[in-house]
Amino acid sequence: MSESQSSLTEEQAPPQATEISAPLLRELVAYLRQNRTELREEWARRITDAHLLRVMTPDEIFSEVTAVYDNYVDALETGSVETLQSYARDLSERIIPRGVETHEVLGIVLLLRDVLARSLFDKYQESPERLGQILDAYEPAANRIAVTVGVSFVEERERVIREQQAAIRELSTPVLQVRDRLVILPIIAVLDTQRAWQLTEQLLGAIQTNRAKVVVIDITGVASIDLTVANHLVQTVEASRLMGASAIITGLSSEIAQTLVDLGVDLSMMKTVGDLQGGLEEAERLLGYKVIDTSGSRDSAES
Repeated sequence: MSESQSSLTEEQAPPQATEISAPLLRELVAYLRQNRTELREEWARRITDAHLLRVMTPDEIFSEVTAVYDNYVDALETGSVETLQSYARDLSERIIPRGVETHEVLGIVLLLRDVLARSLFDKYQESPERLGQILDAYEPAANRIAVTVGVSFVEERERVIREQQAAIRELSTPVLQVRDRLVILPIIAVLDTQRAWQLTEQLLGAIQTNRAKVVVIDITGVASIDLTVANHLVQTVEASRLMGASAIITGLSSEIAQTLVDLGVDLSMMKTVGDLQGGLEEAERLLGYKVIDTSGSRDSAES
């Protein structure tokens, strides 16, 4: 190919997509800012008509859509979604506790795209070619923004769910001080590996805080355990012993007892008693208390 042909080819080569989209995006941003008031109002109206964000008042909705709209336009202008992402997380943190669902957040973002697209169709209806160029520049950025807002909300919702699950697990495995130097850990429902680690941490913390000498671990409410959890239970007993506290396991069902035998779990370090009442009586004996039987009732007194 000759030098003149090469030069001609370069001159006739189409400009890069970024060279085309940059001025178009600037034109779009200017238009969205110029028509900010009416577009925001239309978006807020569409949200209300679609029965989205019903837990929020109209004033709250308009305040939030204003902030989202401005962050949306800034993201179009700069190409950076960091500020919008930060705001989306903050918004999610505020509205998730009020019961706003994921589909509502995705719905309002899609409504904004629809409002803006309809407005662009009206503006460029006499120039289909120009409209096509504007949309080609706008849609990739709009898609990225929609994904950013959606992902930010889902991540925040997952964080809240994890915190709630942790709180529920903590409530479901309380360590209770029965009397001086004696604590009890009643375990209810499914005992999985994560809960097993958590209860060990709670128990060891309670032993240290209460200067406990005996701990009663009651598993009456546990239906089944696997090998990993069973071994972890043994380790919990051993860890308690290293901290100066004797551990008593109560409430072993016949199924769990058979499982422990079948799994070959080392039971040499575990002291077991049939039920919680018997476990507490044994704990009191270890602590130097004696059980006095008077007229058929049992009272404990310190020896």
